[in-house]
Amino acid sequence: MEEIAPKVWKLNVDSNVYFLDLDEKIVIDTGPPNYQQEVMVELGRVVNLEEIEKVVFTHLHYDHIGNFDLFPNAEFYTSEEEIAFFNKDKSGAILDSEVVEKFNVKLLPLKKLEGFDIIKTPGHTIGSFCLFYKKDKILFTGDTLFRNGYGRLDLPSSVLDKMEDSLKLIEKIDYMILAPGHDY
Repeated sequence: MEEIAPKVWKLNVDSNVYFLDLDEKIVIDTGPPNYQQEVMVELGRVVNLEEIEKVVFTHLHYDHIGNFDLFPNAEFYTSEEEIAFFNKDKSGAILDSEVVEKFNVKLLPLKKLEGFDIIKTPGHTIGSFCLFYKKDKILFTGDTLFRNGYGRLDLPSSVLDKMEDSLKLIEKIDYMILAPGHDY
């Protein structure tokens, strides 16, 4: 675990898992299932996993939701668009049959999050979004923007013609720390 700002930690396990110890204890994305032990141990060094109140999924691909079951007392949030696509095509939303079978949480639409701007950024998926933590100017981008590119656009829930607008939108944000879904 790396503290990237006061009370904000990052764990890289192929995809990034973020823990924010703010007024609420929040996890942004939970990493791929094959890293469950590492997520449990490393995140457990900074927080009791039973104390996590909210898990926010930037989108529903397996490598971002794969460890949802580590947070027994959390509520789970993503965008309305992501929920709608998931309800139509679970396999196309998650991209991994084993995760589809065990993913049994109630998804709630993320309408607001104290201290954050929620920025809809369709492209990688129809319901992708970024979170801008205003206090420390941290931009959590999921797979919308990496340091050296962006997420694939050839997947079942991708919206190729929206990605350019999404990238232009987040280009205008005055962030200090980029917190992408992957470190590439």
